[in-house]
Amino acid sequence: MTSPAPIAEPRETPRPDPAAVPALSIDGVSHSYGPRRALMDVSFKVQPASFTALLGLNGAGKSTLFSLVTRLFGIQSGGVGIFGHDISSSSGEALRLLGVVFQPRTLDLDLSLTQNLLYHAALHGIGRREATTRSAELLGRIGLSERAGSKVRDLSGGQMRRLEIARALLHRPRLLLLDEPTVGLDVKARADIISHVRQLVTEQGIGVLWATHLFDEIMSSDDLVVLHQGKVLAQGPMSRVITDAGAQDVNTAFMRLTGAQTMPGGGA
Repeated sequence: MTSPAPIAEPRETPRPDPAAVPALSIDGVSHSYGPRRALMDVSFKVQPASFTALLGLNGAGKSTLFSLVTRLFGIQSGGVGIFGHDISSSSGEALRLLGVVFQPRTLDLDLSLTQNLLYHAALHGIGRREATTRSAELLGRIGLSERAGSKVRDLSGGQMRRLEIARALLHRPRLLLLDEPTVGLDVKARADIISHVRQLVTEQGIGVLWATHLFDEIMSSDDLVVLHQGKVLAQGPMSRVITDAGAQDVNTAFMRLTGAQTMPGGGA
């Protein structure tokens, strides 16, 4: 008599490796303002614990893209995901993982540094005691503990930017978007901001999308996305973008890709 076949043990469905999920995925995104097309079939990814530079001249579409990712504008075409969460169908889960520093200043100048942070924490549903602890920790990290009770209007431009980055990190996001964050800052303040953000990538594993028109804010180890007149002209490791353009440096690569006659400011 043949013995019955053994019953197979149910197998667990393998879970996706969190490290394999992009921090940000932009898939075929297009956007128009009436007849004017601001973005045309834009696609690229930002990986966790990486620094991706979004390089483009003013008017390239960088701010429009940030407005779509942050849900300030509704998506007309294409899709955006943050760690696998679609921002249209799962916006709450997606936006909880996102911190943003916009180009215009958005701090309340008549509140203190701590009050600005506590107000932002309340918007994210963080309790007062936890918010106070996190605020003090972040102010210490950006070197502004002694100014905690000062009004924001008394800060320098660089200090305000550092505070905005601290505010964006208050709810402990895993992806940070910065739109031209060094505009209007002096050389030292710019260097301090860039150094601070790069430390977040290496020490905390945060994925960063840094929008800029300045070549000297990009390092050879960065991922690079070249956006021009609403289209992605090149993307990938900076060294590969330069090689594929038949250039020796990012300045020349950008000019060859875009046909630009003059370099963006700050080129090295």
